[in-house]
Amino acid sequence: MRRICILTGIHLCHNPRVIKEAEALSSAGHDVTILGGFYDDELKRRDLLLLEKSRYRFIPVIDWTSGGLARSLPLTILRMGKLLFRTLKIENNWQLGSAYPFLKRAAFQADADLYICHMEQALAVGTALHRNGKRVAVDMEDWYSEDIPPHERRGRSCRRLRDMEKYLLSNCEFGVCTSHSMAGSLTATYGCKRPHVVYNTFPWADRMTIDHQAKDRRVTTRPSLYWFSQTIGPARGLEDLMNALPLVTQDVEIHLRGMPSQGYKDWLESHTPDNWKDRIFLHDMVHNTEILSRIAEHDIGFAGEQPDCRSRNVTISNKLFHYMLGGLAVIASDTAGQVEIAKEAPGAIHLYGAGDPHSLASRINELVASPDALKAAKMASLRAAAEKYNWEMERSNLLNLVTQSPDRIGHMDHSH
Repeated sequence: MRRICILTGIHLCHNPRVIKEAEALSSAGHDVTILGGFYDDELKRRDLLLLEKSRYRFIPVIDWTSGGLARSLPLTILRMGKLLFRTLKIENNWQLGSAYPFLKRAAFQADADLYICHMEQALAVGTALHRNGKRVAVDMEDWYSEDIPPHERRGRSCRRLRDMEKYLLSNCEFGVCTSHSMAGSLTATYGCKRPHVVYNTFPWADRMTIDHQAKDRRVTTRPSLYWFSQTIGPARGLEDLMNALPLVTQDVEIHLRGMPSQGYKDWLESHTPDNWKDRIFLHDMVHNTEILSRIAEHDIGFAGEQPDCRSRNVTISNKLFHYMLGGLAVIASDTAGQVEIAKEAPGAIHLYGAGDPHSLASRINELVASPDALKAAKMASLRAAAEKYNWEMERSNLLNLVTQSPDRIGHMDHSH
């Protein structure tokens, strides 16, 4: 048994990959602690519900919900870090997030056998841990230094993040990422050991929780296209979808789930053709335990990631694997990561050219016009989830990495 400390600094319910990782490691007999944070009362409530039956511990190194100094001090530290960068152009760890100094202190106090770093703040802490002789691994859920387009990077510590990514990926016990496309890009960019791939899939056993209800759909006889994210906002492919609607000739409902960003609901309404206004539905977020049920009541899952962001081009969004587990046909943009899965799951994923509304409309029309084609795509998607893209298979790759001795970790290979 090893004492394993997973570093995030954020809410548990917003990080399903960490939940799966912690459950897998604790089920295998390891003593697992997650160092996270509480920032919102409702998200804290969700976190506590998730922890009721967990084998692992979750320690919030920061708790904004307490108010007072517990909120004001971390905010002051974050603002000072951002001010230092804005005025003197000095990149610093404080600007990475308000939990950074508290996460660092708690990590050193944990004195774990192995630390696994997720998120930007954790990269800084992991670098300090490794330089102090601790064993550190890094899980690149996203390519953190490349996860927003260049024109939006003002105030972001990208150079510092790149330095930490290169250091950890070159020196850590093992590195993990979410696609072979990302693994290749990270290796080419940093000259590091090739990270191992652990796909961000979901447990096949979750299908037992599907409630078989229709809570989203108004007309179950009309095919339904579904998209979800924590935020309904720009640069997530919805612009492609709205631009394609005038070219869609088939009768289909559009269902979007998430919290609209400021002004985006108005944008959606202004860009919705008049003949589509009664076929587009916005839904609030649901509890983690209900996500798959709401996916499964639809027919087509939409994943419109945009390639102009380097991270989103090479990673594979959680929603794509969730759609497959729910048995949906998938329409996805042709990013490098999504092309990777489309090649391995023939018939399940129908690619369109990112930024090309004609291409997207054609994919929608083709699937909706033919009930047989839609049924075949749904069956292919579910088959791929059952045979290859599920967490029961991926968790074994993660466990192998953790249990291997350090001198063998660098020689392991993840079959493609």
